[in-house]
Amino acid sequence: MMVVAVIPARYGSTRLPAKPLADICGKPMIQWVYEKAKQSKLCSRVCVATDDERVAMAVRSFGGEVVMTSTEIQSGTDRMAAVAKMIPGDVFVNVQGDEPLIDGSSIDFAIRPVLEGKFDLTSLRVPVKSVEDLKNRNVVKVIVDDSNRALYFSRYPIPYSRVEPDAAKAPFLCSQHVGIYVYRRETLLRMSALPVTELERAESLEQLRAMKAGISIGVFEADFDSVGVDTPEDLEKVRSLIGGKRYGKA
Repeated sequence: MMVVAVIPARYGSTRLPAKPLADICGKPMIQWVYEKAKQSKLCSRVCVATDDERVAMAVRSFGGEVVMTSTEIQSGTDRMAAVAKMIPGDVFVNVQGDEPLIDGSSIDFAIRPVLEGKFDLTSLRVPVKSVEDLKNRNVVKVIVDDSNRALYFSRYPIPYSRVEPDAAKAPFLCSQHVGIYVYRRETLLRMSALPVTELERAESLEQLRAMKAGISIGVFEADFDSVGVDTPEDLEKVRSLIGGKRYGKA
């Protein structure tokens, strides 16, 4: 099967404008994500999907492949589907452009269940580390069943707890969702063709569109330090983590 990794990248962001081009230790964030995706052993092609020439120029400057998509596209899923209609591939991997700490082995970990026929759509999760992350609406939470099938995603703490959550006393019952999706091509195109649901609008989470339509999502626990960059504070945290590793401070 041909596996294609696509990194959707929008220049505009209400919380962090020009996010793909944000400097992290001398390189734009999109370059960090692209280079991590290139580490995958299962992806035969990696490209950035954008509607902005500034992002495209930055990607070309470091030798990356760019696929230009329409400015009318509003979501990452729909941008992925647009790419799937333009280039060949059996499996498409949405590596979100604000996950610069993701690594090739974790991407492959998410891909394998799709290649093995266990799920048509997969993603990753990591443990929630703090009460602050549990309550942070920018940190998406997920609960899975015993087969790693997603039961629900939310920006709010899930499930409801009658006592104040305390990581020091008991583990959280949800996990932190990581920004990666792996789709069979036909599943991606089906999901993109579905209407936006009230659940998706309420939570601003595209994966709820798939769940509402009965598409099962396998969400597997990965082993890496995930920090999705949504705010200036997230960006500073990632700069500190990457800078520490580069200069022997971590």
